[in-house]
Amino acid sequence: MNERESSPLRHFASDNNAGVCPEAWEALRAADAGHAPGYGDDPLTARARDLFQQLFETDCEVHFVFNGTAANSLVTAAACEPFHAVICHAWSHLETDESNAPGFFAHGVKTLPVDTPLGKLTPEAVRRVHCNRRDIHASAPQLLSLTQATELGTVYSTAETRALGDCARELGLLVHMDGARFANAAATLGAAPADLTWRSGVDALCFGGTKNGMLTSEAVVLFHPDLKDRFVRRCKQSGQLASKMRYHAAQWIGMIESGAWLRHAAHANRMAGLLEDRLRPLPGVEILHPRQANAVFAALPALTTDRLRHCGWRFYSDVGPGGARLMCSWDTREDDIERLLQDALGIAPTSTERGKTSAP
Repeated sequence: MNERESSPLRHFASDNNAGVCPEAWEALRAADAGHAPGYGDDPLTARARDLFQQLFETDCEVHFVFNGTAANSLVTAAACEPFHAVICHAWSHLETDESNAPGFFAHGVKTLPVDTPLGKLTPEAVRRVHCNRRDIHASAPQLLSLTQATELGTVYSTAETRALGDCARELGLLVHMDGARFANAAATLGAAPADLTWRSGVDALCFGGTKNGMLTSEAVVLFHPDLKDRFVRRCKQSGQLASKMRYHAAQWIGMIESGAWLRHAAHANRMAGLLEDRLRPLPGVEILHPRQANAVFAALPALTTDRLRHCGWRFYSDVGPGGARLMCSWDTREDDIERLLQDALGIAPTSTERGKTSAP
């Protein structure tokens, strides 16, 4: 292992790689006092649910699960019968990164992937897939799944989400939003969470906490009454009903009450913007998709990739249709970006630069 590999790096592979943010840790510490009823029948869980209803300005139902795969799959199972299908993007997590979990939780259900530009579905593409074959021999589309922000780092505008919601209602589909990076999309758009979800026709949101600095907690926010009734027993059956639910709830309380859920996402977005600006002038580098959240997709010369790998940097080159994905996190710092750029150019940092830090 060389010197650079042994020194601490904040990697750009995934926002999952970042640690737990101070607001979540403090909330966990505060929750860790005395006894409390289990399985969500405790004051902290009640408080968290009230906060979600205030945040989304409606009487939504909220469940906390351990990861995004479970969140997406359980919504699919609650929405679909075994003969149903889910219309989703070809690069969505539901299609490419769940190891067939939706079909495991919802036996028989299949996906109908659509490959549209920039990772974003369009009403025209949804109608085309929905109407392709509607007889008894085909899968019956039941759920439209959107990813916000998308797997290619782009963001659906409020108007785009509303148009897809209107299309879904016209076709008799329910709408699921995979919001593993919903906070990043909200920070980009500056719109109310209600406008980004139920007011635009979304029936269920999987609101990501882990990628935004929390410890293994995702919130499933249900707006449609039928989904509320079907969801809760599936949580228990799948091993996603936490006995010490207050530790899930406490983190969300800390993040929502402090505004950290949006502040940390905005910081990650800003760092991605800086990274894009610094990468763009490099020889042979091409930015592949519009940078609208906290991911930068770039085609890197082979020499640049080799240099970065040799220096110990981790990033994915197999997410989406090509190029490297560089993901910024709640704790990404400007000097992390400068250090990456120095290594990309083959510039050896000084000892002073190596030890330099800056607060996120």
